[in-house]
Amino acid sequence: MSPVTPASQLFGLTGEVALVTGASSGLGARFAEVLAAHGARVVLAARRADRIAALAKGLSGAMALVLDVTKPETFPAAFDAAEREFGPVTLLVNNAGVANDGKFLDTDPERWDNTIATNVSAVWHLSREFARRLVGLKRPGAIVNVSSVLGCRVTPGAGAYCVSKAAVAQMTAAMAVELARHGIRVNAIAPGYIWSEMTEAYLKSEGGLATIKRIPQRRAGDPSDLDGALLLLASRKAAGFMTGSTVTVDGGHVWSFN
Repeated sequence: MSPVTPASQLFGLTGEVALVTGASSGLGARFAEVLAAHGARVVLAARRADRIAALAKGLSGAMALVLDVTKPETFPAAFDAAEREFGPVTLLVNNAGVANDGKFLDTDPERWDNTIATNVSAVWHLSREFARRLVGLKRPGAIVNVSSVLGCRVTPGAGAYCVSKAAVAQMTAAMAVELARHGIRVNAIAPGYIWSEMTEAYLKSEGGLATIKRIPQRRAGDPSDLDGALLLLASRKAAGFMTGSTVTVDGGHVWSFN
């Protein structure tokens, strides 16, 4: 039996190069900070250049990369830029996403297409570019996708979002099966309601407060509540035999049907 590895080493990410999408605010910004704090060099990818530039300045070993995840034709150049700065990207965190709430009968084609392009197609195409490069180099790596508790249960008025996040969970499993032979692990985090720029207005509304009451822990999560799940899935030492899993972090919400 192998000796016990101290937690500081178990979750250490020194030597990893991580690319985090949607890193200009909210969970993406938090993910970038956590990965950098544990030794990874981090590429902050998002559309808002000023936001990611400011965040990169405050992190050790970080760079800002302007990226629109709905434009897959730009992905090769994005990875090229990251590689010039830090070397091959070994950890991809597919965090960028949109909510686009709307009832099924009221969701027009443009809103549907934007939700799928951002939440589903971007994950597929970016992961494919990432994995093809690592396979060519014969190097291991990891993908952490961000699904949602609403990929497991449905909230009326958020149909497109629910469908997109369920697709991310299934895509995670499909990619994991095919990429395992190449030493690339693929897992996902399914957050519940977490305080962020995207959710704050809703969580403070009457409907949001009612939702919080239905969460068994009677609270919405803080971004820091996802730190442990992220580090677990990112670390090849901690989760080397873990692939195809979706880790739910939701205060028990997925099991609450009242």
